[in-house]
Amino acid sequence: MLKYLHNIRWNRVLYLSLFFLGVIAVIIVMSLVNRKDDLQVCREVNIFIEGKEAFIDQGDISALISKSYGNIIGKPLLDIPLEKIEKTLKKLPYVSKATVHLDMDGILAINIAQREVVMRVINKNGREYYIDLNGLKVPTTLKYVPHVMIATGNIEEGYKNPLDSINSTLVKDLLRVTQFIENDELWSNQVVQVFVNNDKDIELVPRVGNQQLVIGTADSLDQKFSLLQTFYKEIIPKVGVDAYNKVNVKYAGQIICEKRGVWTFDDLHNPEKKVKNNTL
Repeated sequence: MLKYLHNIRWNRVLYLSLFFLGVIAVIIVMSLVNRKDDLQVCREVNIFIEGKEAFIDQGDISALISKSYGNIIGKPLLDIPLEKIEKTLKKLPYVSKATVHLDMDGILAINIAQREVVMRVINKNGREYYIDLNGLKVPTTLKYVPHVMIATGNIEEGYKNPLDSINSTLVKDLLRVTQFIENDELWSNQVVQVFVNNDKDIELVPRVGNQQLVIGTADSLDQKFSLLQTFYKEIIPKVGVDAYNKVNVKYAGQIICEKRGVWTFDDLHNPEKKVKNNTL
């Protein structure tokens, strides 16, 4: 008997015993944690909204969650459908991203990134919508009106569903023109609106002066705006801001100016002729 006991590998027995005791301890701890989770409830909901727009606020999100899932405060943590809440938030047309997290302290954290719009379209039938940075349509709301470029005139494309993509070349061109203007300090200060005339040409509505600034399509924008800059820097100082009715740069490398009234450059130096011709 003593010889049998001597042959037993006590180190191995000790390791096995410790292993099984560890497994039992883990099972006990997990059961206690699960029991705690079953009893723990949501104590607080924190809502964080990112972005420069203000289409939605914390009250809107809180009201939507309460309407869809009831009162979250006081609800057991295991009963809070995190994935469903995320999907509900992502369906909002003003939301680009949404994440929902729940920690062991019972705090529900909701992080939302709003869509950034760059243009407001009012089509020929009076239908309005915004276009965001990704070229998706966003509905207008009376709650918030962002300070963005407005496109009006002979625009046929309308609005059906939130986040529809642009489907016409014209509106895509309007978006390109708008973004070009917004990225240039000079033109963002000078242009207040873009307009589509009956020929489907894009025009710029200037802050100073009342002439038509026709650029046509969104091709060669660097060249076209360079020509317009030449017009404002070299021609306007000589003839006055209202001397021309229309300035057309839609054709490559050309500035075509249409006079307002009847006058010549000689008239600019002869006040009597200028009054007689009723120009400038």
